[in-house]
Amino acid sequence: MSVNIEGPCSGKGRVCEPILRALPAWFGIEASIVRFIREIDALPTWLACEAEQVVGFVSVKQHTPYTAELYCMGLLPKMHRKGIGRALFVEAQEWLTDHNVEYLQVKSLGPSAGDENYAMTRAFYEAMGFRPLEEFKQIWDEHNPCLIMVMRL
Repeated sequence: MSVNIEGPCSGKGRVCEPILRALPAWFGIEASIVRFIREIDALPTWLACEAEQVVGFVSVKQHTPYTAELYCMGLLPKMHRKGIGRALFVEAQEWLTDHNVEYLQVKSLGPSAGDENYAMTRAFYEAMGFRPLEEFKQIWDEHNPCLIMVMRL
């Protein structure tokens, strides 16, 4: 299996849609999927491609000259735990560093929700160097507590 990372590119919301829809445990709210598709179009996005198929992606959103957010990331389930997420993250991280971004954040469902899938997601982000900053119930809602994780690039 040979996976190539392409990017950054823009206008890839529809290309990423099948991946979002293949991950209902993470992206199960239709209004959120539609918003992600629309916003990914305008963001720097890296694609993981196997042959002609996009099997994963990561998009980043820059908030200030010094800060950015790992906005959305997904891999087809069959591609999990193969190093592809790490490769996507490294490409985005290098690009952000080249653009003088100093801090990166990511939002995830917080640990108080007790969701096993998001526990794996948080473990991935911690392995990439993110650290938990704070969990907020006001960002999304009380049933979907938002954990903000941060890292210095």
